[in-house]
Amino acid sequence: MRIALLVCFALLALPAFAIGWSSYENGRFGYQSAIPPGFSGYGESENGDGRIYDRPGTMQTLSLWGAHMLAESFEAEVAASIGYAERDGFNISFQTVTPQWAVFSGVMGDRQFTRRMILLCDRMSTASMTLQFSSRDAADIRDIEQRLAQEFRTTGC
Repeated sequence: MRIALLVCFALLALPAFAIGWSSYENGRFGYQSAIPPGFSGYGESENGDGRIYDRPGTMQTLSLWGAHMLAESFEAEVAASIGYAERDGFNISFQTVTPQWAVFSGVMGDRQFTRRMILLCDRMSTASMTLQFSSRDAADIRDIEQRLAQEFRTTGC
């Protein structure tokens, strides 16, 4: 009986978790992402590759963009992106790279970021999602990161 009640409460709580979330879909490159509650967007970029969101009053920024690969493979493209982050002064603290997706995180002083990259349907383009935040927000941002990771994907393949 207790298990049945717990399951019912868990199912009732799911819609509450979704409240306030919106979505973004990029037609030019063919990817989509969830947008957390409280984040405000600045509109589509001029070239239509993505959008930037931030949470007012915090150092939290969510950037989404698509790009044509310049490297010879997805893995090389990810390595270049990691290299740019290191060049900018971030210490890479975590990374996982597969043939279809990659995620890596870095720290620089009080700033942290997590970037997720996915190979798009044409296999010549990638989509990237970067969440930047203050180290003091790190514990609070974990649930947001998990939801973003689940919802960041290609469209129309």
